Amino acid sequence: MKTFVISVLCSCFLVTVQLVAQEGGQKRAVQLKRWLERFPDADTNNDGVLTEAEAKAYREKLAGQRSRNTRPDRLTPTFADVKYGTHERQVLDLYLAKSEDPTPLIIYIHGGGFVGGDKKSVSPAIVKAANDAGISVAAIHYRFVSELPFPAPQEDAARAIQFLRANAQKWNFDKSLFAAYGGSAGAGLSLWLGFHDDLADPESSDPIARESTRLVAVGSRGGQTTYDPNVIKAWVGGRAHEHPSIFKCYGIESIDQITDPKLQPLYDQVSAIKHLTADDPPVYSIYSEADAPLPANARPGQGIHHPVFAHKLDAEMDKLQIEHVYRHVSHFKGDRDLDMFEHFKKWFAQSRIKQQGS
Repeated sequence: MKTFVISVLCSCFLVTVQLVAQEGGQKRAVQLKRWLERFPDADTNNDGVLTEAEAKAYREKLAGQRSRNTRPDRLTPTFADVKYGTHERQVLDLYLAKSEDPTPLIIYIHGGGFVGGDKKSVSPAIVKAANDAGISVAAIHYRFVSELPFPAPQEDAARAIQFLRANAQKWNFDKSLFAAYGGSAGAGLSLWLGFHDDLADPESSDPIARESTRLVAVGSRGGQTTYDPNVIKAWVGGRAHEHPSIFKCYGIESIDQITDPKLQPLYDQVSAIKHLTADDPPVYSIYSEADAPLPANARPGQGIHHPVFAHKLDAEMDKLQIEHVYRHVSHFKGDRDLDMFEHFKKWFAQSRIKQQGS
């Protein structure tokens, strides 16, 4: 299972484990137990105990991820940290294609459990392929639930789409050809945008709010199609529904609170599958977590990227006759980024043809 921890949390883990290594006895054990609860992936042998060796190996893994985020092939945006709101995290990067005609736009939404992550993790392969094909790319930040719980990230994702459409002429975008993709939390947000009814408010005094939030294609890397912890528990089993982010997403302190009926409207509001209708866009999804039942000793959060999220969505999309593509890394040998991009290109072309025929 891919970790939801990148960027800020990576740094936090590295520093903390180094300090723990300098301490002894009971305090060290308590700290390791605490980090196991936050970083269940670190327990590589799944025995429920985080050893110093496992902590060290996980630290090195995170350090490698952090270094990859600054690797030489990371592209320089055409415009960086463009503000789409007043909060410091309401910013986006643009990678504009050179084209005389208005370009389609692919929006990347990063993962990180809604508590971490960075727009710089956008795939260089997708950016290069898109720009070469006359397609622009945007990568967005959004507010974390550690500051504001759901639906703040969803609201930011929608606002970013509207902001980009409001500036379509300035940046040469084709407003009718927007797609979005992401990993984990970013995938969940992309799916939510793809299925939610248009959030445009034609009567608003704010010109940005009058813009559409609709998409023509969605990409999901290990995304969650529901954020209802009770549904996650039923679909995935184990303790996937006890992912540490759940508490921050809903502003609760105990897992026992997830059954509070007062939370159900919010669960439904933020869960993509609850908004699926026949007029929604096609979806490309790829998963790497084992497509099998969780072990009896599954840790809190283990299974949060389970392929069952895609299977449940695909079944509903089949009923509505909406195209969807499912990949699992165990049987897919191609380039994941470029395979997704090729489907986006196809769906952009299909959307153009549909528009010309209407």
